[in-house]
Amino acid sequence: MEEKKKKSIGFNIIKSDPMDNHKGFGKGSLTLDNVSPVIIDVEEGDATVDVGAMHARSVVEKGIKFLPNRDEVPDAKLYWLVWVTMDRSEEGPYYAGVTACDMTVNREIRRGYKSLPEHVNRLDKSIKRHIIVDHMDDKAKQILVNYLQTHDAGMWERSPEQLKKDLNA
Repeated sequence: MEEKKKKSIGFNIIKSDPMDNHKGFGKGSLTLDNVSPVIIDVEEGDATVDVGAMHARSVVEKGIKFLPNRDEVPDAKLYWLVWVTMDRSEEGPYYAGVTACDMTVNREIRRGYKSLPEHVNRLDKSIKRHIIVDHMDDKAKQILVNYLQTHDAGMWERSPEQLKKDLNA
């Protein structure tokens, strides 16, 4: 019997602040170093980090023409793109910003729906330590909770209460 390999969870590692001891241009600017895009496949009950999503090039998005109108994509499969920003406190690392946006894909017709401005705005909000997940469906919330806890239970414990409350955890 072959032992099933544990899937590696590719969260970005928290680096030291590149702006430490730097007082000039760019001080206080936002960095993508601590952000990981998590794609939730609601139907499959699966969540994975896909760094391609940073440039709208995730596995889910490749080969799909996205349309701005949800109604133009019939029989589409629901995905959530969740921007997870990690930070470090004296107690240790934690999930500081978690924001979600949906997209739907119909592979057969190679069409999908997403609001690119919303995806960009949610990335920005996550970097700025906002929690925006209460609009997700219950199944997606549960998948995300399981994923974040499995990745690092300590990070989950140190995360803001609002995250746990909004995910009904």
